[in-house]
Amino acid sequence: MHKIDNYLEIILDNIDEGIHIVDESGRTVIYNQKMAELENMEKRAVLGKKLLDIFPSLTENSSTLLQTLKSGRAMRNIHQEYLNKYGQKITTISTTIPIKFANGTIWALEIARDITEIKNLYYKIIRLQEKLYSNQGEDSLNSRLFTFADIKGEDEKLKQVLEYARQAAATDSSILIVGETGTGKELFAQSIHSGSRRRNRPFIAQNCAALPENLLEGILFGTRRGGFTGAINRKGLFEQADGGTLLLDEINALSPGLQAKLLRVLQEGTVRPVGGKEDIKVDVRIITTINTPPVEAIKKGNLREDLFYRLAVVQLYLPLLAERRGDILLLSNHFIKKFNQKLNCKVEKLSDRVKEIFLSYSWPGNVRQLEHIIEGAMNIIGEEKVIREEHIRPFLIDLEGFSAEKEKAAEEELKELNDAISLPARLEEIEKKIIIDTLQETEGNITRAARKLGIKRQSLQYRLDKYNLSFRS
Repeated sequence: MHKIDNYLEIILDNIDEGIHIVDESGRTVIYNQKMAELENMEKRAVLGKKLLDIFPSLTENSSTLLQTLKSGRAMRNIHQEYLNKYGQKITTISTTIPIKFANGTIWALEIARDITEIKNLYYKIIRLQEKLYSNQGEDSLNSRLFTFADIKGEDEKLKQVLEYARQAAATDSSILIVGETGTGKELFAQSIHSGSRRRNRPFIAQNCAALPENLLEGILFGTRRGGFTGAINRKGLFEQADGGTLLLDEINALSPGLQAKLLRVLQEGTVRPVGGKEDIKVDVRIITTINTPPVEAIKKGNLREDLFYRLAVVQLYLPLLAERRGDILLLSNHFIKKFNQKLNCKVEKLSDRVKEIFLSYSWPGNVRQLEHIIEGAMNIIGEEKVIREEHIRPFLIDLEGFSAEKEKAAEEELKELNDAISLPARLEEIEKKIIIDTLQETEGNITRAARKLGIKRQSLQYRLDKYNLSFRS
């Protein structure tokens, strides 16, 4: 048994989460090395001691371990801030579960992650953001945001979405942008803000998947002193974005509880900070993004249906790069110009072989992946002026899977692009001349002309409309 205990201690001391177990009296029976590091304590100073003797800032009502001992219920993903016996502040996200023995005794097990540095870094960013807005003003900061002119492409699907986005920018309605990773969701969000009446007010973005729930709640809605241990009066992102736009990225990563709070903000136009007793009125336009189909997210329980209807007053579906292949070479040239300036290069073009590869590739990372590949290639190209296959090979996923069949298809597509102006235009001119000559022979009678051409009357009428030709029936 002693040998097993040694093995257990070795295992617990080599995992990346803090483990703390107390018995029914609140005395520590297991305390692993990671928890000791997290709380900046010596293991021997904690083992066998009563919890409240070691952490004097905690009480029976604020300690998750003692609450679980008392209630016998689990507490999951709880944000805690407390002081160790040396007065040092500890910030954790923890899950605490009861251990129930056959004789009715209950112990409590806590698994904790240290987020002290994450929280401190994030609050530094927020303070810097507040200082930037106060010192430079929104006009200066918002001049760095993207505009609709920064969205490059000639694809019809993209143009249609762009037109919808421009129209939506003129309103204050909530917008849900749907698109896979790398399709340009934040580019569209910033452009909408830049094109709106709120352009001179703050634009603030927050990734909902980046932070634990309890920390994110304070970030979004703000905190008030006394709301939890160590809480101070701090504005949340809704207050900071007042009069402007708040972008919530990956909205489906937001917990059900925070989705409910967000729904209330959208319905009432007010926020209540964590620990606050009064609601604060805010005027914020909400833009959200999601990288999966909304219906799928709703079915999986990742997005509340009632919240979806509030967020998706306007829905924008961004096309994949693979769906707009005609833009691939255009975007490549745009990125070459961009990184020529940034990296002081003199690259002129892609080789024909690279064009073939790009036109046939599946682009799982979309436009962002294309940009990164161009940037990577231009970092290693040296003095050369043409990006060749050897320059993109280190950065392109699954290049080995580029089959001869795909290569042939790419060659044909490239040839079609090169002939795009000549061949189709010539064919149309020939067809148009034949139709005109035939109609002149039949004195403008469409029915007789169709019979003579060997096509249906409706087909001929379609071509007349297409070429803007006018003849009597």
